[in-house]
Amino acid sequence: MALAYQAGSSWFSGGVTVEIRRLTGPEFSVLAPRLVDIYIQAMGYDASIHHRRTESWRREVVQPGFTALAAVEGDRALGVAYGYLGSQDLWWDRQVRRGLREAGGPTTEQVLLMRDYFEVAEIHVAPDSQGQGLGRNLLSQLLWNAPGRHALLSTPEVEHEANNAFGLYRSMGFHDVLRHFTFDGDARPFAVLAAPLPLPGMVEKPATDSSPR
Repeated sequence: MALAYQAGSSWFSGGVTVEIRRLTGPEFSVLAPRLVDIYIQAMGYDASIHHRRTESWRREVVQPGFTALAAVEGDRALGVAYGYLGSQDLWWDRQVRRGLREAGGPTTEQVLLMRDYFEVAEIHVAPDSQGQGLGRNLLSQLLWNAPGRHALLSTPEVEHEANNAFGLYRSMGFHDVLRHFTFDGDARPFAVLAAPLPLPGMVEKPATDSSPR
């Protein structure tokens, strides 16, 4: 099945044209199995979770503010990013609030933060396509004109923040909300990070190129 998307930006990387495409809810649902493949590879999860995660992702298209993008080269999906407005009704929000309480909070600043934010639910790039700027392009366009006063996300902890993900988030203005936090169902420690919106330099929409390839 060929991939079909709404128009987005494109650029050359390693001699091939890589495009960032905005996905409608139905498109995201159809492509979810392929996109979950990227998630499993990038996060190092067991493939047995594939069906469960696919169904979970599909349910999230109805969340207020839902936005999804894919990085593609030809008919191959290389990366995915999606998110929506944060809500106390959602599992992730409740987990973060638990972490804030366990850390002695929430502070007044954290209370305000959790009232109005855009959750970057997932952002992943296939392992063999990392380090080429796909993550930066995905995150920049996901957060362009995103609803909410802040963006929040979580990422696995690594020693000295020595990986591409931390480097990307720090360079885009993300700061610590929680560190070494353990979500229910995952034994690995995570960092929860936030950045004010709009991101620096992202007041205007990123350049797009919808011309035929």
